[in-house]
Amino acid sequence: VQLQASGGGLVQAGGSLNLSCAVSGPTFSTYVMGWFRQAPGKEREFVAGIVSVGGSTRYADSVKGRFTVSRDNVKNTVYLQMNSLKPEDTAVYYCAAARRVMVVITTRGYDYWGPGTLVTVSS
Repeated sequence: VQLQASGGGLVQAGGSLNLSCAVSGPTFSTYVMGWFRQAPGKEREFVAGIVSVGGSTRYADSVKGRFTVSRDNVKNTVYLQMNSLKPEDTAVYYCAAARRVMVVITTRGYDYWGPGTLVTVSS
């Protein structure tokens, strides 16, 4: 399984970005998908996750109401729509896949990781 995130870039505070993560392989629809981020000097943290089927989602408190995670099981892609961005959202964003039923918020709960995409929010 290979994951490739894209869509990062530089945006002003208050702006929006939509990240995508394309996943190879025929079993994408069976994975829980998660988004994590890692700012310089900080640990990688959970941002959002979505179950394989049904649309149930989970968010970190810091992004609730601003970020939306979704997936397209036909296109093998998971998305992260980020609105009202803040400078503290600046980080490398990673997508990850888990062979689980429910969304988990720990990095060790995920089996596959992509290389990440950088999001920079200027003030």
